Amino acid sequence: MTKTSQWPVPPDSIRYVIPDPVIRGLSRHPLTRDLYPLAFGHYRRAAGHHMHREHHNDDLLIHCTEGEAYLNVEDEPCLIRAGDLVLIPAGAAHRYTAAPENPWTIHWVHYAGPLAEHFREHMGFTDGIRVQHIGRQPRLLVDFNGLLSVRQTGFRTPGLVHVANRLRQLLAAVPLSVGEAGQAQQPDLDIIHNFMREHLDERITLNQLADLTGLSPAHFATRYRALTGVSPIQHFLHLKVEQACQLLDTTDHSFTQISSLLGYDDNYYFSRLFKKVMGQSPTDYRHTHRH
Repeated sequence: MTKTSQWPVPPDSIRYVIPDPVIRGLSRHPLTRDLYPLAFGHYRRAAGHHMHREHHNDDLLIHCTEGEAYLNVEDEPCLIRAGDLVLIPAGAAHRYTAAPENPWTIHWVHYAGPLAEHFREHMGFTDGIRVQHIGRQPRLLVDFNGLLSVRQTGFRTPGLVHVANRLRQLLAAVPLSVGEAGQAQQPDLDIIHNFMREHLDERITLNQLADLTGLSPAHFATRYRALTGVSPIQHFLHLKVEQACQLLDTTDHSFTQISSLLGYDDNYYFSRLFKKVMGQSPTDYRHTHRH
């Protein structure tokens, strides 16, 4: 059994520990054996919360949403503040204590499995990085709270399979939260992407997008690519193709009609763009996904 703190949990906080026999089952089950939770919870203003582990066999992810705590991992001390995401990997000696005057509020999960190490890298916890400041991320809080949906199911396998896959969803989404947090003093991607979505029926230009940020088109394009890995116009095209897929799936519109709805008078041109992105023609996409 994973070693959780002995902090006395008050009524407004939650600790959920999965029994060892059940964990052994998760480690063998084909739908959970690659990654599975051991314990998780939500502590509110956790006054007196402290822990000291010299040896442990699981990864621990902590998201602090309020207050502060003192953390030491492998003799490297740091102060944890609201908005920090902490990953303590298996095998790392550590201790932490909630700040007496301003105790932290946290969501946390212990987990294990062959994919745990790969998810560390995916989340950006490499080269000794233990803490990332991501600010307040509602999507991440929804994913953490999703783990708690397994409560009152009596440790039954269907509920635990569900929560194991919610854990995978949580870890997979962390880079999206980290990316959003890194947008300080960068183009506001929410404004840009909302503008794109509101103008899917048009052919917008790089100049129009740059005007939203006050940057020159060339400077905007460079910074946008640095943030997202693609050009702004390429992302706009991908949004159009996503919308085309939605219309192919949910309507009987011809592709000519769909092209027109998305700002293309030349449906053959848009068809070529669609195939370049999706790897199949609109006709093949519709046939495959309807049958």
